[in-house]
Amino acid sequence: MKKISQLNLFRAFASRNYTLYFFGRAVSQFGTWMQRTAVVWVVYSLTHSAFLLGVTIFAEQFPSFLFSIPGGVAADRYNRYTVIKITQIISMVQAVLLAVLVLTGHTVVWAILLLSVLLGIINAFDVPARQALINDVVASPDDLPNALSLSTATASLAQLLGPALSGIVLSVFGAGVCFLLNAASFGGVILSLLLMKLPAYQPKKTNKKVIAEFAEGFAYIKNNRDIGLMVAMLALVSLLVLPYNTVLPVFAKVVFKGDASTFGYINSFVGIGAVTGTIFLASRKPGVHLKRILFMSTVLMGVGLICFSQIKNFPAAMLFAAIAGYGSIAQFTISNIVVQSDAAPEMRGRTMGVLLMAIFGMMPLGSLLTGAVSEHIGAPATVLFQGIIAVVIALIFIKFLTRSHKSSFKTV
Repeated sequence: MKKISQLNLFRAFASRNYTLYFFGRAVSQFGTWMQRTAVVWVVYSLTHSAFLLGVTIFAEQFPSFLFSIPGGVAADRYNRYTVIKITQIISMVQAVLLAVLVLTGHTVVWAILLLSVLLGIINAFDVPARQALINDVVASPDDLPNALSLSTATASLAQLLGPALSGIVLSVFGAGVCFLLNAASFGGVILSLLLMKLPAYQPKKTNKKVIAEFAEGFAYIKNNRDIGLMVAMLALVSLLVLPYNTVLPVFAKVVFKGDASTFGYINSFVGIGAVTGTIFLASRKPGVHLKRILFMSTVLMGVGLICFSQIKNFPAAMLFAAIAGYGSIAQFTISNIVVQSDAAPEMRGRTMGVLLMAIFGMMPLGSLLTGAVSEHIGAPATVLFQGIIAVVIALIFIKFLTRSHKSSFKTV
């Protein structure tokens, strides 16, 4: 591992704690993507409704938005290490309950939606604490952008391989086994946390209310123009473009006349692009102009979606699915780097909470919108418009994304 950490791409592995964090999360992310793929496939198989696909994603993501205020404050006020251990245990229980529903033949949509809501609440506390913990486990601040990019790469690699594996397991063993495998994967995170050697936690004393503390996070972002504009752009993309994955089951079953395996392949090619994008970002040296990369990535995402929506040849369409995935991954990764690098340590959890509100608040609404629009004009036309909107958003923010000036954002 020491020799690997000497490579620029893997320099964050010089920290033992981060290495444990990375591999623990990698195992869990595979299980997470298997479960997500299985959930949407089960719902679509039961209902054959694109709108209910949007409702399913909404049920998981919107509670994360509603509870992002206490989640962000908890990441700053309490021991992040302990918060993550609790969220992983509850997530394991949620996955087991899904498996029990399916394996006992009690698969009903309302129960799946209810458990998705539970997972969304868990994520509201897990994600801010988990993202902020990266600062605590990386030995050198100079390695933080690399660590964040590599962490995103674990999710991208899981998005590449998890759905494909899920498609195989769905076809051979069924959704219940996918949920059980996800439950087992949380053990990887718990084990990695137990093996870490962190400084003793110093409790923070405060008499402020949760809302007051979170309001400080909004004020902090308002006074940091770069972070504010990045959050605004991320919110627009999350609402109008990124929910294109809502209708991917429709492409698999209706457009390409396939089955669960076809759905897994589409997700995997999106993942190929995402993995390529995260490796590209992780390999960038300090001083790179990340905003320009974000501009080009957003345009690429739009072009990829436009072409994917109109091409009926499956292999050719997968090429553009990968291009869309490549462009998509930069949205959160670069925004995350900005917030983590610029935010003061005592504000990091709350600023991450605001950033996550831009995703978890907008994406579930976007999923509902995407599902509803698709019911009326079809999945291909919906994704076509989403690709066009991506290019328009990039052009709206072109001045901000391409200007040259000295800032911590440029030199991370």
